Amino acid sequence: MNKNNDNKTKLTFHPAEFGAKMPIPLAEQSVKAGFPSPAQDYMEGEIDLNDILVRHREATFYVRISGDSMQDAGILDGDLAVVDRQIEPSNGNFVIAFVDGEFTIKQFKMDESGTFGWLIPWNKNFSPIRVDETNRFMIWGVVTYVIHQIAE
Repeated sequence: MNKNNDNKTKLTFHPAEFGAKMPIPLAEQSVKAGFPSPAQDYMEGEIDLNDILVRHREATFYVRISGDSMQDAGILDGDLAVVDRQIEPSNGNFVIAFVDGEFTIKQFKMDESGTFGWLIPWNKNFSPIRVDETNRFMIWGVVTYVIHQIAE
């Protein structure tokens, strides 16, 4: 079992940029995960992914994920996380945390007493990280979306 050395790596944070809009056609109907309908050939309008992924422009960053400690949550090595620093973290959020000089992505859980918290990996091969006043600890931002490439 790995002890707290998982997924702690130097991360590069990229601010969300809003130069030119890049509208993408949006289908009129939602897509079912079953058999297609012939009526699905109609387009409703256009969307811009920045409008969907970014709530707080100046506080949103993209971070490339490294490691497999979150694989059971569907967050995989190489995925791109959308991180919002303006959202107040709450119990159960997936966060980018800074712990003792290292960044990591984990699920944040606060102890019922409120005196310490846990950074929970979603891979049974990794151990939770307890954080309290003895750690240099900060939640850097809340993960709002994860972009996962499924085709080359």
